[in-house]
Amino acid sequence: MIIAIDGPAGVGKSTVAKLLAARLGYLYLDTGALYRAFAWKTLQSRIRPTDLEQVTGLLPTTTIHMQFHNGAIQVLVDGIDVTGELRTREVTAAASIVSAIPAVREWLLPIQRRIGRRGSVVAEGRDVGTKVFPSAPFKFFLDADADVRVARRHRELVAAGHGGTVDTTFRDLSERDRQDRTRSVDPLVPADDARLIDTSALSPDQVVDQMIAAVSTES
Repeated sequence: MIIAIDGPAGVGKSTVAKLLAARLGYLYLDTGALYRAFAWKTLQSRIRPTDLEQVTGLLPTTTIHMQFHNGAIQVLVDGIDVTGELRTREVTAAASIVSAIPAVREWLLPIQRRIGRRGSVVAEGRDVGTKVFPSAPFKFFLDADADVRVARRHRELVAAGHGGTVDTTFRDLSERDRQDRTRSVDPLVPADDARLIDTSALSPDQVVDQMIAAVSTES
């Protein structure tokens, strides 16, 4: 069983996906963490994310593994635990760029699908229902008002120790949206059979309740 959750930043995907996975006893797969991990490797290698040739040249010498411990995710790049470094502004900005490179997306696709074969999974990202797991029986696309998304994203950054101003968060989020929605390969769009949920006025538990109701009804 795979449950796919897509949507832009700040709609509560990660929180909702973790809660849903915990309530169902499924694995939680954050596909964005894999792109962030490769972006981290790019920056550590002192390669500009916009340098297509050098970025793609890193792929054959890079290994990324995702481990699961009591519901928590640990991301390893070349054997190094980088989990705590994946939410910085620098990595976030680089991930937005490298994730638009077709070779990077194709390289990460089998890694994501291998994780999906480990068992029942709640997977969240930006192309999970359209590209990674197009045959997933349950697909959800979350969205929210722009102001709500900015506020949520800013709180996440502050809580993780990567603060900054609300205006900076707004600019970063707007640019990420533009890149995600307009990239030529696997842009951010709802799958044709995805259920749309506006999370603007809903708590994470309320969103999860809707998802569980949908899964229970059609299972």
